[in-house]
Amino acid sequence: MKTILKNFLSTLRRFKMATLLNIIGLSISFAAFMIIFMQLNYDWNFDKFHKDADCIYRVELTREGEAQTVICRPYAELFIHSSPHIKAGTLTDPWKAFMIVSIDENGVRNSYKEKALKVYPEYTDVFEFNMYEGQSNAMHEPNTVLIPLSIAHKWYGNQSAIGKQLKTLQADYTVGGVYYDFPDNTIVSNAIYYPMSKEENINSWGNFNYGLYIRTDSPQNSELLVENFKKNFDVSVLSDNNRWASELNIRLTPLTEIHFTTDTVYDNTPKASKQTLLVLFAIAFIILIIAGINFTNFSTALTPMRIKGINTQKILGADERALRFSLLMEAVSISFISFILSLGLVYIFSITPMSGFVNADISLTAHPVLVSVTALISILTGFLAGAYPSYYTTSFSPALVLKGSFGLSPKGRQLRNMLISIQFIASFALIIGAIFMYLQNYYMQNTPLGYDKDELIVTDINNTIQDKKESLVNQLKSFSGIEDVTFAEALLSSSDQYMGWGRQFRDGDINFQCLPVDVSFLKVMGVEIEEGRNFREGDEKTRQGVYIFNQKARNDYKMALGDRIDSAEIIGFMPNVKFASFRTEVVPMAFFVWGTQNWGNKSRYAYIKVKGGTNMQVAMLHIRETLRSFDSEYPFDTRFFNEVMNQLYDKELKVSSLITLFSLIAVFISIVGVFGLVVFESEYRKKEIGLRKILGSSTNEIILMFNKIYIRILCICFIVAAPIAYYAIVKWLENFAYKTPIYWWVFIVSFILIAIVTSITVTFQNWKAANANPVESIKAI
Repeated sequence: MKTILKNFLSTLRRFKMATLLNIIGLSISFAAFMIIFMQLNYDWNFDKFHKDADCIYRVELTREGEAQTVICRPYAELFIHSSPHIKAGTLTDPWKAFMIVSIDENGVRNSYKEKALKVYPEYTDVFEFNMYEGQSNAMHEPNTVLIPLSIAHKWYGNQSAIGKQLKTLQADYTVGGVYYDFPDNTIVSNAIYYPMSKEENINSWGNFNYGLYIRTDSPQNSELLVENFKKNFDVSVLSDNNRWASELNIRLTPLTEIHFTTDTVYDNTPKASKQTLLVLFAIAFIILIIAGINFTNFSTALTPMRIKGINTQKILGADERALRFSLLMEAVSISFISFILSLGLVYIFSITPMSGFVNADISLTAHPVLVSVTALISILTGFLAGAYPSYYTTSFSPALVLKGSFGLSPKGRQLRNMLISIQFIASFALIIGAIFMYLQNYYMQNTPLGYDKDELIVTDINNTIQDKKESLVNQLKSFSGIEDVTFAEALLSSSDQYMGWGRQFRDGDINFQCLPVDVSFLKVMGVEIEEGRNFREGDEKTRQGVYIFNQKARNDYKMALGDRIDSAEIIGFMPNVKFASFRTEVVPMAFFVWGTQNWGNKSRYAYIKVKGGTNMQVAMLHIRETLRSFDSEYPFDTRFFNEVMNQLYDKELKVSSLITLFSLIAVFISIVGVFGLVVFESEYRKKEIGLRKILGSSTNEIILMFNKIYIRILCICFIVAAPIAYYAIVKWLENFAYKTPIYWWVFIVSFILIAIVTSITVTFQNWKAANANPVESIKAI
């Protein structure tokens, strides 16, 4: 042990920079490995912690090749009661995701906007709730809710929440139970759960607004449920208008697969791509392999500088196996010290803004197994990286070495070049991938959408403002920077899909996504009308309302101006506005103005257009003050529209940022490897450099000689890496309906970037060797 420590300290003293760079590279690689696997653990174990998770399924409907996650209530009821193998079933209303709660405490009323979900009381029979206080079946009592412990502490501190009264816009509720918060990696929200009324849409076959989940007695029996339901479906319960329901097909998606299911519509559950996870998995090991290769090259690079001392020890009687073991343990020690430092890097990462790149809990205490495995990997890395150099360094004849006659085998040089080539190939592929991910995110956020999204502020509005919209508009426009104000039921570009309407048209069924808006909406948002007219004052006074459809709907359904759908007139057509995310293709859609006989006409959002050149922060302050003057208690969610876009692509932005970060790490570690290899070459070729200097070579010519070696390696690696990166990017872009072009210049830029960094590294290290006294260089060998 004393010998190992002595060798380690000796190495650190003599080769400070190289050793420190190698330790930094290893530390960063171990930290990156742990962070990536924390995220992978988060996604791969999504919803797997639930009791009997393999027995829980989401019921989806498939029709004409399309799967949807929403279902009508009477159809759901029939399926829940169709088999004794279904132990419990619950409906959820995914469209009402928030609740405004007012709480009176000590004479002070506070209002909160919290996540809320309307469900069957049997929801807690499908998903098990771990209760802090109260009963999980409390929702069977009228107007009784369950709340998470985090909300209970926020509202009531350490007081008991049971029996507390909640005032909402819909009704007054009593807290019947408090449950421990679920972890983040589940579709079960930490929300206020309140019961769905027994009468709500119970006979409405056309209202597809609910999600259906079931718990079965075993996964094996679930395979028979769909077949049994179709075989025994009682069509006599259907009226003539609902006969189409017998043609619906059912698909059961296991709970543990919902997170990765992307071929459904109206699905607002958190998503991840298995393809992306495999990429992250590969990156984790690539970084680790690159670091290990670097360590091997680094240890080998020290050979010319250590070999005389080692062989002197051999002549003085040191055992060769003991020397090898000492060198091997030195490598293991460096690797393990790097692991210790990596724990600090993970902690630093967790307290910086970069922690937002991952969804997982990245505290070390939450992942003891991962930390232990990484410790073992660090020991194994040290062992593998030190095995060859320890054997190689002690393999020379002492007599030859002391005379200065040892040499390098061509095979050894080829091995080191191959190892550095692997690093360069990985670096090229990662840099190319990171650039294309950035370009795709830029494309999604900056491509014209068919409406004006610049200088736009949006806010939700409540019932108080519903009745005073004209007053709100006038007060907002009192600020000279406000150009105009309009209203809509939905927030554009905030979702993959929007409310779907199924209607009869020309003796057939049509389906389209519908966004009810104010008559001024298209004018304020700058939506072009290609044929027909825009909405105008008076349209809201028609009996059934009016539509403006996109070209997709017009072409698919052969629509014409003046056609009517359920007595509502089609008054115009517009281009294919990109109203949803770029993950989905443009579908038939319409903007709609409610008529006097319609059941809707409730605007939920205000769109406030700000004049160009206006200070947006000042405009935001005016808007918030105006909203507070109408309702000082309501927590309005007022934000710039670009924040809506950022939230829509939050997952892609995080993954892109994470991969970019680790790509830069891979490049850094590769450059450390180049540094180690250059150290080796420059030390071994000192005599050659001295002779070249004596024969008239300039410093620049010697530096150019070394650079040519690595540029040739870079060119070969680029030729290998480019098609690999191209294939990976093409596969990743398949996740998007609209995608950035694959630009040729990205490949060139990646080559130039890595070539410049490599050339700087090679030049820096060889400058000293090229400028050394040639006489001393010749004597040194």
